Amino acid sequence: MKAALIGIGQAGGKLSEALLAEDRRAGYDAIRGALAVNTARTDLEPLDIDTMLVGQERVKGHGVGADNELGAEVMQSDAREVMGELDGVVDPKTEAIFVVAGLGGGTGSGGAPVIVDELQQVYEIPVYALGILPGRDEGGIYQANAGRSLKTLLGEADSVLLVDNDAWRKSGESVTEAYDAINERIARRVGIVLAAGENIEGVGESVVDSSEVINTLKSGDMSALGFANADAAPDAGENINVITSTTRKALLTGMSVPETTEAGAALVVVAGDTDRIPRKGVEKARSWVEEETRSMQVRGGDFPVDSEKIATTVLLSGIARSPRIEDFMERAKEANKEVQAEEEHEAFQNDDLDGLF
Repeated sequence: MKAALIGIGQAGGKLSEALLAEDRRAGYDAIRGALAVNTARTDLEPLDIDTMLVGQERVKGHGVGADNELGAEVMQSDAREVMGELDGVVDPKTEAIFVVAGLGGGTGSGGAPVIVDELQQVYEIPVYALGILPGRDEGGIYQANAGRSLKTLLGEADSVLLVDNDAWRKSGESVTEAYDAINERIARRVGIVLAAGENIEGVGESVVDSSEVINTLKSGDMSALGFANADAAPDAGENINVITSTTRKALLTGMSVPETTEAGAALVVVAGDTDRIPRKGVEKARSWVEEETRSMQVRGGDFPVDSEKIATTVLLSGIARSPRIEDFMERAKEANKEVQAEEEHEAFQNDDLDGLF
């Protein structure tokens, strides 16, 4: 899939940079271009991708803090200028656009829905959001921001691919310490999905292409991604169990939103050396995911790469019934009430997080 990335806010810019770096390192050449947009100058300066500072009249390059209403207002004011910067980022070969953002901060949570809406009005290709949910210990304001931003994004984006910050954080590791590691994990997993149908090693029996990714994401508002890998034997026949076991690990313990198994649709991508991937193993993995997710729309295929390992990526779409998502929304609603009680702030008036499902 040939994709364009627009990173909004600090987390969105860093993750977009990591995604582009992984794409170039692996030689996929799936990402057409990337742009980081922020209200804080210091967050843009270290990035090795194209950047754009917005809101200079309002916040003078100092950011909006955790005020996501201000973030939305600033982005709305400068939306036309942002769209004008997309020449070279989005081109005629681009098949999808991903707006990448941390949903807890002010610029990301407020600005991402604005840009998604603008993109939907201009482009006919799918516009997805890649949203990072704050960890449980990141503070009430971030939970409230993320809940409100997610609800808005669900009404604007073709699908919202979610990553729970707690999903891949090691025990005892702080959010700050985990940021780079989490970005690398996200980039590796998303990179395989974006690389579907692009430059690959060899020719598989049933290669996944971009249309299968797009059709999978059509099936639900929220989506999640799982991943697991293991050493592969030289003989393909010996790797049937390797494929089924990595598929189970990807779905049961490796999802970007934990406790997520039910879905409206799913895609199973088995990556590895063509001679090591048995067709029977891919079919068994697809059938197991079909049973586990209770979905009749489960696609599957292989992704040939030069590797002695087999890696399985599972993309789920339509995950609204995930206990982890429901738990997050309850936290967000409670945090919203607490923020209203602590601050008479206009940004939190008349916001209702009920009715998401």
